[in-house]
Amino acid sequence: MEMLGAILELGKTILAPISEYYKYHRSVDEHMKNLKRKRDDLECKKSDIESKMRAELLPRKKPKREVEFWLQKVNTINVEIQNTEQEAERAKYFSRMHVGKIACQKIQEVTELIDQSCGFGESLVIDPPVSYGDELPTGALVGESTAEITTEKIWKHLLDEDCGMIGVYGMGGVGKTTIMKKINNRLLKEKDKFNHVIWVTVSKAFDVIKLQNAIASMLHPNPLKSEDETTRAGKLYAALKEMKKCVLILDDLWNAFPLENIGIPEPTSENGCKLVLTTRDAKVCDGMNCKTIKVELLSIKESRDLFLKTVGCDVSNIPEDVVEGVVKQCARLPLAIITIAGSLKNVVDVFEWRNTLNELRTSTKGSAHVDAPVLKRLQFSYERLKDKKLQDCLLCCALYPEDYEIYRDELIEHLIGEKVIESMKSRQEELDQGHTLLNKLENACLLEGGSKDFIIEDIFEEKRRFVKMHDLIRDMALQIAGAKFLVLEDVPNEEEWGNDVEKVSLMCKRGSKFPYVSPKCPKLSTLLLRGYENIIPDPFFVHLHGLRVLHVDCDGLESLPNSVSDLKHLTSLRLNSYDLECVPSLAKLTALRSLDLSVRSLEEIPHGLEMLVNLRYLNVESYRMNHKMMPPGILPKLCQLQVLKLPIWGLDVNGEEMVRLKKLECFEGTFDGVKGFNTYVESLEEGGPSHYKYAVNQKKPASQLGVAELGESVILSDCNICLLPKDVRALIIWDFQRGSLCQGYWKKSVWLNGCEEIEYINSYFDTFSLQSLEILDLVKLNNLKGLFREEKVAPAPVVPLGTFSRLKQFSILHCPNIKKLFTPRLLLDNLEQIDVFSCKQLEEIIGGAEASDEVEEEEAKEIVKIFPQLRELRLKCLPELKTICSSSNVILCDSLNSIEIRECPKLKRLPLSLHLIDGELSSPPSSLQIYIAKESWESLEWDNHDMKMVLEPFIERPFSFSVAVKSQSGGSRFIKSQGGGSRLT
Repeated sequence: MEMLGAILELGKTILAPISEYYKYHRSVDEHMKNLKRKRDDLECKKSDIESKMRAELLPRKKPKREVEFWLQKVNTINVEIQNTEQEAERAKYFSRMHVGKIACQKIQEVTELIDQSCGFGESLVIDPPVSYGDELPTGALVGESTAEITTEKIWKHLLDEDCGMIGVYGMGGVGKTTIMKKINNRLLKEKDKFNHVIWVTVSKAFDVIKLQNAIASMLHPNPLKSEDETTRAGKLYAALKEMKKCVLILDDLWNAFPLENIGIPEPTSENGCKLVLTTRDAKVCDGMNCKTIKVELLSIKESRDLFLKTVGCDVSNIPEDVVEGVVKQCARLPLAIITIAGSLKNVVDVFEWRNTLNELRTSTKGSAHVDAPVLKRLQFSYERLKDKKLQDCLLCCALYPEDYEIYRDELIEHLIGEKVIESMKSRQEELDQGHTLLNKLENACLLEGGSKDFIIEDIFEEKRRFVKMHDLIRDMALQIAGAKFLVLEDVPNEEEWGNDVEKVSLMCKRGSKFPYVSPKCPKLSTLLLRGYENIIPDPFFVHLHGLRVLHVDCDGLESLPNSVSDLKHLTSLRLNSYDLECVPSLAKLTALRSLDLSVRSLEEIPHGLEMLVNLRYLNVESYRMNHKMMPPGILPKLCQLQVLKLPIWGLDVNGEEMVRLKKLECFEGTFDGVKGFNTYVESLEEGGPSHYKYAVNQKKPASQLGVAELGESVILSDCNICLLPKDVRALIIWDFQRGSLCQGYWKKSVWLNGCEEIEYINSYFDTFSLQSLEILDLVKLNNLKGLFREEKVAPAPVVPLGTFSRLKQFSILHCPNIKKLFTPRLLLDNLEQIDVFSCKQLEEIIGGAEASDEVEEEEAKEIVKIFPQLRELRLKCLPELKTICSSSNVILCDSLNSIEIRECPKLKRLPLSLHLIDGELSSPPSSLQIYIAKESWESLEWDNHDMKMVLEPFIERPFSFSVAVKSQSGGSRFIKSQGGGSRLT
């Protein structure tokens, strides 16, 4: 009987949903007729409400927000009903059941909308608040596209309830005031947004009383009298506090100030007030705790259009290269464009145009065209810096060519050599000060910051930050420097150098020959040479004994004169060349503190290196040193070194000698064997470099290995290491025959590639902590069976507590024998990216918990949310993959941006979940993209069928995947795919 009862219950369980779906199928036509009747009732209700609202919308009236929202929902459900009707017309047997169910749901939603329409009250409109403010005269926006983008950013933040204070910053003359005048006038037109708009122009000499008076003058009545600042602040505060939804615009602010000192209430979502300020200095925005918006320079096209519009005459007879050259010299700054174009207004003589271009290009003191209105303003910004270090730093940037991207690391080394950055206890302190100086100049809009991918040997890339100097700011800096600076493209004649010149920059176009000159400049301390080929004649340096900084960046330079060896006062020497094969003796250059030999063809360590006992920085970069040894006895004498970078594949060091370098903060290089490496690691008990790349017994060029910025890392090749630094963050092991791996990240990573003997990660690295790892890549581990060997009987947990607790990115590629990745005991709460590719036997991402007793079985039934921070999930070419996780696990979509599934034919469950809000599934993130073939999507099974419907609009058809690209070495490197595709239809 018990068995019969169980069978009957099972039958009910099976038949119940079948019966329900059959009911939907049988009654689908009736449901669709009811839905059409309900839809008609809703349309009548909508028509009545719209007619009544039109009658009530008298001037200065506006619809209630609840009415507007109701009308939006009606339009939305009408579209959904139309789609349902179309689906019903082409529905077959099984899809008719689905249509019937949807029709019932829509009938209920329409009924609810009809009921809601009865709760709007007697009136559908309200009176808007009274708006106060003055419309300001302003011309058209300069650079419509750029200005409009900035305007819309400001407008968006104004309407954001959570944003109370907005700081608009940019160069003087870039158009900040014009944009804010447009915003002011727009606020007055769209009177439903705010009640009051107050515009105040702040003087450069900040004065509390004056600012209080300016604000109070806009209020009616004026609450202030001639009282002390504190009393006035209190009365102003009280008056402004009564003005809900008020926008206060402070134009041309030069100093941050506490709001309470003036009497300005803090803008909050409760009072609906906003404070918007414009300034040239981002520090003012930061000091006021504003949401910052930078007003960018014009685009090239906008610059040209504005220039021609301002010139106001036909310039078709002027050569195009001349016109474009003059426009370029304006540096995309609206004020400069208007000023320079104004000086050429109605000028049609080609000779005058050419003369203007020549003045703009060649004058180191600034052109007469831009002196008065532009350079004077820019010089005021320079003087406002006040800090001499900042001013000297800016002037140093003027030594580089126009539009030149100056890499921050190189510039900071230059500033250290110039003693703009004084010697400190550690190299890191000096770097910190350098970046701080550059940040301040960027915030003051005197430098423009950026970053770019730096390609090395077409194999890997790293992000490098740079600064750029606007041409007009550079003109201003050179004007300030005067005769102390000589910045030219060509080497001048000897008589043109001048006795007072202190810094010279000769940056010619690539390929120029160096002339035979021997300048006499007793005060010259800095010389930058760039672009020259062949040789520099020996007499050139004979009379330049005062040089402290010499940077030579000439790829085609074949030799340096021996006279370089006599520059005894040099503190910074940088040589960057491809063709230079040898360097003159360095024995006399004992004052050197920084030596950068980026000389790709260098075959030997320069003579006299051991004499440079004051050296703090040494970088040697060469392709010609093939596992040569650093000559013995040199390193122990360089005991002041803080930075040591040697060719990873070329110059081996002795571990026992490395022990003597106690002040090292950064080391990159190769040890001559395991014994020497272990000796060095043992010495690290007393400390060691905070940044390092250690290589041991590496036999192959890095160009085949994809070596990049690895952070704190150890590179091992064909060797076993028993000692590792305690703070190691990346461990790379390979057994490469050919090929390389190209990735855009390396910090805090472990790289195990092609190590045939590895079966389990935890047994191979029993002394290596995995708790601090953020990135783990496993590639071509043919014998890998799992991350952790699971012992049936073990005195301690196989996986130590905290393992992978910081892991953010995990990828495994071409590991053919692994069947399961993670164990259910791992806490992977910080994992953001999972990439699994071409693992032929992989069956599970997270193995199911094998409950051994009743308690564990009960726990296994509970729904467990996994990967709470997951952003990207990519599963490709996994023919045996059956499950991502057990049925008791789900992945919330809260943070997901991308899911890609390709060639996983046995995967039937996608364990995605959303929060329930009032019984309804919440919406997925708007940025979510799902890349999956249509047939694969349709074959998936779901815990909740509604999940499939909710996620369906986010599906895109995949078309871009990981591909293998030939490297120069003949191998392949793997490049991760970029998401993209077209909507699935």
